[in-house]
Amino acid sequence: MILKALRRNKLVTVNYYIDGAVQTLKGRVRNLDLSDQTLSLEDEDKNVFSIRLAGIKEIY
Repeated sequence: MILKALRRNKLVTVNYYIDGAVQTLKGRVRNLDLSDQTLSLEDEDKNVFSIRLAGIKEIY
């Protein structure tokens, strides 16, 4: 179900844990690297953020 949400070319919102706190990031999926277990999101300002898959709480 998570991978299905990631393949759409629409904005997604990701809640994830970093340093024990929940953060929220909204953007488009730029890259999904399964070997490094990271997800790269590009926000509305064209900034790219990398999130570890293990830290993702939910995607919607």
